[in-house]
Amino acid sequence: MSVLSGYRVLDLSIAMAGPLAAMRLGDLGADVLKIEPVTGEWQRHTSAGGAVGQKVNASFLSLNRNKRSLAVDLKSPAGRELVLGLAAEADVFLQNYRPGVAARLGLDYEAVRSVRPDIVYVSMSGYGEDGPYADRPGQDLLLQSLSGALYSAGRAEDIPQAGPYFVADAITAYSAFEGVLAALLHRERTGEGQKVEVNMLDAMIAMQMQELSVRTVGGVAQTRGHGIHAHSYIRAPYGIFPTSDSCIALAFADLGLLAEIFGDPTLARWDAERDGFIHRDAISAAVARNLITDTTASWLERLGGRGVWVGPVNSYADVVDDPQVKHNGSFVTYRHPTEGVVTTPGFAFRLTATPARVERGAPTVGEHTDEILAELGLTEAEVAALKQDKVVA
Repeated sequence: MSVLSGYRVLDLSIAMAGPLAAMRLGDLGADVLKIEPVTGEWQRHTSAGGAVGQKVNASFLSLNRNKRSLAVDLKSPAGRELVLGLAAEADVFLQNYRPGVAARLGLDYEAVRSVRPDIVYVSMSGYGEDGPYADRPGQDLLLQSLSGALYSAGRAEDIPQAGPYFVADAITAYSAFEGVLAALLHRERTGEGQKVEVNMLDAMIAMQMQELSVRTVGGVAQTRGHGIHAHSYIRAPYGIFPTSDSCIALAFADLGLLAEIFGDPTLARWDAERDGFIHRDAISAAVARNLITDTTASWLERLGGRGVWVGPVNSYADVVDDPQVKHNGSFVTYRHPTEGVVTTPGFAFRLTATPARVERGAPTVGEHTDEILAELGLTEAEVAALKQDKVVA
């Protein structure tokens, strides 16, 4: 058995944060039913990088394995009743509609709790259920910007740059995953369900626990310098530096040791802990001046061999072929019914007794409608009638 075998999750979410949270529950063995429109969830019709597939694009495939699909029109009374019928036998109900939409559909916490009193109901939003920003679009870049995350890196004369990944979506997904597990544990102990509210703004703020505490407790402002530096609250040298053939990551180096390796006595005049903030730009410039004289491979060997914290700056192609990544089994490869053999990122943690695994690939639209409705007790004739009326697909 997997750790969540026997639990059922209704996933009514779209895009990335909600589907990723639900997928992680499926990875641990939960029976995840993806409840989506008869035309398919939004992510089916758009993919990062324009990566289309045969029937399932790369983005949707990456966020929806270990799920079954029920395609249903939630705006129809019959469709709503079908979902409430499934909710009556579910353990987790997850949605990331904008505030107010679930209530208009008749699928808010009170409605679902009326058919399943001990439900764990997860409501995900951009900024919270209410408040001055509640109606704003909860999009990743907007949350990166609003949360203050972008002001910690880069040069003072440049505008802040967004991270090239959906970090707000990802951290919100893992926050919801964590909240579900905590709520299920509470239910096991007490028999009580509850509502779990997760919003992207709080998740991004919580992720910056150390940085924001330095500001709120220590009173230290975010101050970017004029040279190469990756984090406003970390002493120099710290960042990505050009070499003669590419670039290299360097962190927390002892300046005396660097002076010895580089043969540059100017670095020895500074003490990293004492001067690393005050003379950040000058230290970074001196390090950059030396690193540009040799190749990345040479510096990795020369610096790494002396215990300096250095590393390569990998592309995704490099990551896939990295020996430690291969050793860890960080990616999983499996056969998808329509997309063939696919390789995607695997699981963020390992359980020795009940490991996560891929039981099924991302479904096509309504692939499991007949199967799920049969489990709900509907006859073939009743399902056929619902399809005739376009309630389900």
